[in-house]
Amino acid sequence: MQLDQATTEQLREWEASLSLEYQQFKASGLNLDLTRGKPSAQQLSLSDSINEILGNDLSNESNTDLRNYGGLDGIPECKRLFAGVLGVKQDETLIGGNSSLTLMYMAAQFGLHQGFGDLAKSWSSEGGAVKFLAPVPGYDRHFAVCEHLGIELVTVALNDDGPDMDAVEQLLKNDPSIKGIWCVPRFSNPTGTVYSDQVVERIAQLGKIASSNFRVFWDNAYAVHSLSDDAPELANLMDSCRKHGTEDSVYLFGSTSKITYAGAGVAFAGMSKGNLKAFTHHLGMSQIGPDKINQLRHVRLLKDADGITEHMREHAAVLKPRFDIVLKHLRDGLGDTGMASWTEPQGGYFVSFDTLPGLAKDVVKLAADAGVKLTPAGATFPYGKDPANSNIRIAPSVPSLEEIDRAMAVFVTCVKLASVKQRLS
Repeated sequence: MQLDQATTEQLREWEASLSLEYQQFKASGLNLDLTRGKPSAQQLSLSDSINEILGNDLSNESNTDLRNYGGLDGIPECKRLFAGVLGVKQDETLIGGNSSLTLMYMAAQFGLHQGFGDLAKSWSSEGGAVKFLAPVPGYDRHFAVCEHLGIELVTVALNDDGPDMDAVEQLLKNDPSIKGIWCVPRFSNPTGTVYSDQVVERIAQLGKIASSNFRVFWDNAYAVHSLSDDAPELANLMDSCRKHGTEDSVYLFGSTSKITYAGAGVAFAGMSKGNLKAFTHHLGMSQIGPDKINQLRHVRLLKDADGITEHMREHAAVLKPRFDIVLKHLRDGLGDTGMASWTEPQGGYFVSFDTLPGLAKDVVKLAADAGVKLTPAGATFPYGKDPANSNIRIAPSVPSLEEIDRAMAVFVTCVKLASVKQRLS
């Protein structure tokens, strides 16, 4: 039944039926969690051979003693492996610790306070506010980096093909205090959007439009995380930047956090040689070198681009049935009601769901009271404030198939109940 076509009597009958169903869920004592996009234990086990893969052979192609200090930017074979994931050259790649978020935080902090070496001075030395563009809905931890560093966030819409580039370009032309933009270009968190070739091309030219020291923070966290072999590909940003002479305007980031072990993986960054020189100089003030033995373990496990592809097919075999359950519940339960809309991603870790305006917080609370935890409403917007109070991020990777099935049944009932109550009021 379409919500806007129902009579008051039908709505009241619907509300009574849904309320009874909801109370039954509450009485069943559920304790289910769809909050964070972490790999499941089943996915993590796909990489367990990494623990024995080195044996006593710690040799690498540069004959580096991996047990010792040094190698601030990573071992050559690891740089070569993940340069391919980022779409940059080996000598434009840095291998860090286990967290790409750490590298992004450092990049923002260096830009804010230490500057870019021979390339340019720091953002804070220019005086006045420092701002970043935030495509929304987006990744809450990106927003938290800026909030922690005192960088103001300015939202732009995330469309089906990427950020609203007309708005991005206009904002950059009019406001020199905007020094960066957050991008998750393939299977965006939370929508699953893949930036179109045209959007990538326009992003590559932002360095010509923006004020000095502008940087694109290109967090390609889900670069290889497709759910099928025919998922859309992403154009190479750095190749476009070379064409336009804007290589210095981009930082590219990634990690194996959702490829191997989330807590013991490898993070990597790609950037121009000038940026890399400044970044490693600043980085060298806080550490002497990363875990090179872990880098070698990852090279031995994944081997090359084909090895990464095959490994990620095993991940997809675990993840896709979970997404299928989520989408089936949404289509069957809400498809003809006019109560909601959602994305149907071909990769990544999330489904982005929109209630009718004003209902996201109500749905999250109803679900929580019935034993299903969801990411807080507003988390996908800067400062936790969704102007429409409608977006909810669904993360189905961790629970079992049975748990997702039960959780989504509760979720759909909560959406229906909240929607009918709103209509009646």
